[in-house]
Amino acid sequence: MSIEIRKVTANIGAQVLGVDISKPLDEEQVAAIREALNAHKALVFDDVRLDDAGQEAFARHFGDLTTAHPTVPAVDGAPNVLPVDSERGRANHWHTDVTFVLNPPQASTLRSITVPPYGGDTLIASSAAAYRDLPEPLRALADTLWAEHTNDYDYAVPDEEIDEEKAAQRAQFTSIKFRTVHPVVRVHPLTGERGLFIGGFAQRIAGLSKDESRKVLDLLQAYVTRPENVLRHRWSPNQLVLFDNRITQHYAIDNYDGRPRRLNRVTVAGDVPVGIEGKESYSIEGDASHYTSLTRFSG
Repeated sequence: MSIEIRKVTANIGAQVLGVDISKPLDEEQVAAIREALNAHKALVFDDVRLDDAGQEAFARHFGDLTTAHPTVPAVDGAPNVLPVDSERGRANHWHTDVTFVLNPPQASTLRSITVPPYGGDTLIASSAAAYRDLPEPLRALADTLWAEHTNDYDYAVPDEEIDEEKAAQRAQFTSIKFRTVHPVVRVHPLTGERGLFIGGFAQRIAGLSKDESRKVLDLLQAYVTRPENVLRHRWSPNQLVLFDNRITQHYAIDNYDGRPRRLNRVTVAGDVPVGIEGKESYSIEGDASHYTSLTRFSG
């Protein structure tokens, strides 16, 4: 059976049929999946029969793997696999994975392990569609901006809601502090598309105050999260979602009453972001060499 791509929404998302990703893929299959990823930004594979090693093998078709995370522990015995586990915290804020390092992952894979009986959907947004939606004056402004991304930021959670467990999770997450400056408008290295490269780790616009930065970032972020630009994925058992981390954001909805929810994540090492003038991102603080290889381009 040849690979079939079924579009899910106008701006983001497609279902992939006709390929068994538990087996090694040939060059033609990898090229077809890459082409679909470039076009649709997020791909859904149903009825996958993968363990951690199989998920790693699939992700390696697209490049070198990162370790699980710069600061958060991996699955025991699987250093490239991050347990996205409701028991270890919930990423219910819009973000692009690990943008606080110099070269964030180019792609992320999420595989369903434990699915709650209701809720727990993942939202994935196209930052390319968001950029296209900007009115010309806002687009011209965004093209000139650079933003500092950090893992050490104000989570906007009242102190009275931070118990010992949450405090320990936050301390683990910030055990190495990272600060990196990225272009607000990133040029995708394969397609040449422009996308808004912001999200939850983007905390300050270079040259602006904290308050001014928040207003500008909130204004731009509102275009990313327009419903027309968002895929809402409802998890089923034995699914894998592959999304392009260079031109999307995502959000895990915390609406499942504390029921168990577990996904395993494997990410593919990425390139250093480049803005529209060809300038690369630069690091201010934090060494991520234990997490990801540094490449200038990831195809």
